[in-house]
Amino acid sequence: MIMDALQRARNSEVKQSETWKRHIIRQLRHRNRTQTSVFQDIIESYHSLLEKSKQRAFITKGILGSGSRPSSVPSSEDSLTSLKTTTGELAYQVVELQQRLQMKDVTLDEQHTKLYEVQKHLSLLALEHSVLQERVAEVQTGNRLLKQSYDSLLEQHQSTERTYRQEKLHSSEILENMITLKQQAAARMNHRNEKRVRAREASIHKELQMAASKNVNINEESGNVSPSEPSSPKSETAETVKRSHGALFRSASATSPRIISSIRGLFERKVRGKSVCRSEEDLFIPLGVCLVARVPTKAIYTLDAHELGINAVRFSTSSNLLATGGTDRVIKLWDIEAGTLQNRGTLDGSNEGITSIEFDPTGTRILAASYDKSALFWRLEDSVPKVTLTGHSRKVTAAKFKYSQRQVVTGSADRTVKIWDLQRAACIQTIEVLSFCSDVVCSEYLIISSHYDRKIRFWDSRAATCTQEVPLQGIGTSLDLCPNHRQLLSCSRDDILQLVDLRKSNDRVAFRAEGFKCGSDSTKAIFSPDGSFLAAGSADGAVYIWNVNTGNLEKRLPDMHSAPISAVAWSLSGEYVVSVDKSRRAVLWSDI
Repeated sequence: MIMDALQRARNSEVKQSETWKRHIIRQLRHRNRTQTSVFQDIIESYHSLLEKSKQRAFITKGILGSGSRPSSVPSSEDSLTSLKTTTGELAYQVVELQQRLQMKDVTLDEQHTKLYEVQKHLSLLALEHSVLQERVAEVQTGNRLLKQSYDSLLEQHQSTERTYRQEKLHSSEILENMITLKQQAAARMNHRNEKRVRAREASIHKELQMAASKNVNINEESGNVSPSEPSSPKSETAETVKRSHGALFRSASATSPRIISSIRGLFERKVRGKSVCRSEEDLFIPLGVCLVARVPTKAIYTLDAHELGINAVRFSTSSNLLATGGTDRVIKLWDIEAGTLQNRGTLDGSNEGITSIEFDPTGTRILAASYDKSALFWRLEDSVPKVTLTGHSRKVTAAKFKYSQRQVVTGSADRTVKIWDLQRAACIQTIEVLSFCSDVVCSEYLIISSHYDRKIRFWDSRAATCTQEVPLQGIGTSLDLCPNHRQLLSCSRDDILQLVDLRKSNDRVAFRAEGFKCGSDSTKAIFSPDGSFLAAGSADGAVYIWNVNTGNLEKRLPDMHSAPISAVAWSLSGEYVVSVDKSRRAVLWSDI
């Protein structure tokens, strides 16, 4: 292809050479005509003067030859001299014009040389142009092929996207149907459980009535119970109950309030709410009570608790066990021994960082929220999660136990608050919210959530309706309930801690301090276990503690953190405070 192009270029060059010769001839002829026309008057004048000179010379010769008077000779000589002078001047002008003409010829030759070079360069450019045109044609052909391929791929993509949308719609319908079926199944199960509980309560009440209708004699020395009437299967149950409580009283009638209250107390230890608990997990374990919390004054132990930043920390009810959760996707358990933190174990199972931690009232189980859009539930003796709650579409920012330990409440960045049944690991209720949820706290029927739209919302979990909204001055980062559930603490990005009286929600108290700054959208603030103090970590690496009664800053604990503090925890005994930060450091504080 390139050889053909070169051959065509040579042919065109030969043709251009012949054209150039003809062009030169035409130019010369044109120059001759132009220059002849310019000097035509001079040439004609020269010819006329020459003829006059010849005539005068001829006349002069005639006069001299005929022997004219001597007086006329000087006159002829003068005329000849003037004629010669005029002829010389004209000849000189002709020479000058010829020189000018030669200079013009030189200039014209130079211009022709330049013209030839330009034409040669033009021919090379024409050759390159032809080659480039061929390349352009090839590229255009390739572009057409690529466009056809692109159009085909675009059609395939649009078809795949339509299929994906249909499948996504179908999957959402299936998920909605599944949730509806699970809700219906949960309702049926709850109904059966209620019927079973009512039947059990009726049976227990009937047995108590039968036991109360009989008189028994209790012998303190022998410890035997002698019924006044023949025993029956039903009376044996009452006798067994009374035998276990024989040491409590000497002798009494079964109809006395004392024995009835003793028997009722036996059953009430296993009754919680309206259901009888059969498993050890559901037994109520009394919590310790902190009479007076001690304000820490110094750091007694520090360590790098995780490989990456720490987001959450929480004490168990034992006050000597705490858990920390970090961006390294694990929860670490720590025992407080002699004022130090000793690693007790690690809980794995999260695919991304931990955002919050919660112990159950027994202190034997842990609930955590994660960036992987799930909440996880562990037993302390097992390092892998027993239950994983999935259903949120974005990160889960908070997970808390409800008043009933069989249910869990989670808040998420997907603008929903969900209620879960732990036994079935299923969502039983979803509350749609208008904004990103940063934290939740809850009681039996009340759920309180904090949001990025600078509002705190109160929800009735039975009807999934918002009963009240409390505005904030900044984005809410955390919530905490006072131990007596009468006050709510909120922390927000306007560097203010706000205390809301839940009995009178319009009564609010703001807590500020010079130098305190909320370091992130997940900074946690807490109550002390006796409800007398508030604690929060600041972006300057210091822990700030306020007195609830006076509203003043009680203590500032600086110099131990080099990064913003993300969370603090206060032990139930009121003896220890732990703070954690984004640089993976944990600090144990106390006044000892």
